[in-house]
Amino acid sequence: MSQPVTITIPHQLGAAEARRRIEEGFGQLLSQTGGMVKDVQKAWAGDALTFSAQAMGQPISGVLTVFDQSVRMEIVLPGLLGVIAGKITGQVKKQGQLLLEKK
Repeated sequence: MSQPVTITIPHQLGAAEARRRIEEGFGQLLSQTGGMVKDVQKAWAGDALTFSAQAMGQPISGVLTVFDQSVRMEIVLPGLLGVIAGKITGQVKKQGQLLLEKK
């Protein structure tokens, strides 16, 4: 059974700068998974990034939406990954905060 996970990360960058950083950093975030995430497909539609991938052989999908003061990521994890959803959520939030911190 799939488990939806929602992560909201506040920022002070404005939507345009947050989107730019996400465009540049999305691949970097994936590379930090140690090769566990593969076959990534992504497409922007306005301020929403739709993505899908394979993680540990399981399909994942989601939408990342950029707002002026936050970014919301909604990910659908399959049953196997749903068991470790808390760990995945914590890691994604941590990396997202680093990417979006004001410098």
